[in-house]
Amino acid sequence: MAKILRIDMSSLEHKWEDIPSKYETYAGRALTSAIVHDEVEPTCHPLRAGNKLVVSPGLLAGTLAPSSGRLSFGAKSPLTGGIKEANAGGLTGTRLARIGVRGIVLEGIPDTKDDWYSIVVGKDKCEIKKTNEYAGIGAYELIGKIWKEYDSKPGIVGCGITGQKLLMGSGIFGNNIENSDPGRYAGRGGLGAVLGSKRVVAIISDDTDGERPEPKDEEKFSEGRKAMVKALNEHPVTGKLKDDEGNAFGALKNYGTNVLMNILNEGGGLPAFGFSRGRSDVAAKISGEAVHELVDKVKEKFGDKTPATYGHPCHPGCIMACSNVVPYEDTGKLQVSPLEYESAWALGTNLGIDSLHDVAELNRLCNDLGLDTIETGNAIAMLMEGGVIEYGDGKGAIKALEKAYGDDTLLGKLVSSGAQTVGQTLGVTRIPVVKGQALPAYDPRPIRGIGVTYATSTMGADHTAGYTIAAEILGIKGDVSDPRGLKKADLSRTFQATTAYIDSSGYCLFIAFAILDDDDGFQGMVDTVNAYLGKDIDVTQYGLETLKKERSFNKGAGFSKEDDRLPEFFKKEPLPPHNVTFDVSEEELDKVYEGM
Repeated sequence: MAKILRIDMSSLEHKWEDIPSKYETYAGRALTSAIVHDEVEPTCHPLRAGNKLVVSPGLLAGTLAPSSGRLSFGAKSPLTGGIKEANAGGLTGTRLARIGVRGIVLEGIPDTKDDWYSIVVGKDKCEIKKTNEYAGIGAYELIGKIWKEYDSKPGIVGCGITGQKLLMGSGIFGNNIENSDPGRYAGRGGLGAVLGSKRVVAIISDDTDGERPEPKDEEKFSEGRKAMVKALNEHPVTGKLKDDEGNAFGALKNYGTNVLMNILNEGGGLPAFGFSRGRSDVAAKISGEAVHELVDKVKEKFGDKTPATYGHPCHPGCIMACSNVVPYEDTGKLQVSPLEYESAWALGTNLGIDSLHDVAELNRLCNDLGLDTIETGNAIAMLMEGGVIEYGDGKGAIKALEKAYGDDTLLGKLVSSGAQTVGQTLGVTRIPVVKGQALPAYDPRPIRGIGVTYATSTMGADHTAGYTIAAEILGIKGDVSDPRGLKKADLSRTFQATTAYIDSSGYCLFIAFAILDDDDGFQGMVDTVNAYLGKDIDVTQYGLETLKKERSFNKGAGFSKEDDRLPEFFKKEPLPPHNVTFDVSEEELDKVYEGM
């Protein structure tokens, strides 16, 4: 039976607890948000002892459900000051689920500031180890070191150099399937700094003697799983690499999430040069198609000697395989894995950088340092807005980011502290943040629904909190919701509630492309969750209950509806080429959580 592992870093003690009945259907985001809501004082300092970091694999992690191995992290965010959940792929979600760990609660802070620790979790066991030798080294070196010390090829999550320095741009990294890259990031909200505040460098999960979690209703689960697999494989976004005639088919497998680069650029909704334009001349050079071409070119030159690939899974059991391994063109060796759309945008078109090599190198540096690429890309944009670096200067951006390795440079600390801190420090007045968190790769002026999500999400500006792009740009059931429409409250609320459910299930959010287009696929998702639990739960109600807890926590932390707003410049500055502003009314924004 699954358990909750509670670790007190003040006393360096741990205990195993049964899952309380009120949490019996909770996992992933539902569990992290429930525990943070119930146990953390909303007004506490996020980097002091009162905050707790909760780690939880989704409900279906470790099962045979396709693409269901996501892992959630939750805490009070040092970046937003409110509640935060971020999730990622990698090995750890599956590893923890196989050894019966529904959640890990890290609380307290050690008295000493001289030592660093690692948590090693196995089947019915936990060890808190002093590992000072793991501190202060890059995440690539760290994951390689740990895999040499553990024969079980464990899952590894950690905070990186910047998290250890308690800097707000830091995320929590995870190792990929091959352990070649720490690029599976729960990046947003500064949660790496929360882990660093606990003096924990890494959580290592060993699934020796573990076993696959089994559903309560095996027949119903099996039928639901088959429907999910069919829906995912046959959809043009999530589907197979090639069709029956051998032509490229599945967009995510062939071009990764970065397939969106050219699509958003054509639609005039790709933020460029610090959210001052909606279209960029550099987009095609760093797009998913450009990565696809680079991989093919390098594979032709180096053959099996290069790890370069697309159609790469982010966690065991993922069949969408939207990840990639981007190589150095001259050597064929791994440069970074993955280079996703958000990262390519944040470190590329957002900065006017047109070199795929430089963008991938900035991504590699973020992975090594422990930084969220979205927050860091926007922080570098603020350096450019403030005149420290020129737009388009890829080498200058790389040099600025490399400063984060040292302890004696204010620039390194600044660029690792998030867009709002950088912008305010340099006197920038156009700072693209909501509740302190930087906006992702969709400009809200021509795509109003995602703007409503940015403004109202409990998480700060976060596209994954309610991905209306699926309806507004890609279309659901062939019906594209007018991206310039002004009545978006219902659309955003529906997506936010469904997302909270998916984030709790362990499924990757990208299943939405297929299941929202395919009624049988959607029912397959519902059936697998219900069959696993042995009881029926309502998707929308489940998601709304999680959102209510998050909203309640934020209210206790001092947030009000006035915080559910975009920065002024989005309402005042028309965005080329469509020359539109974000003119959704405040009354419409308030409707998203009306009555909650």
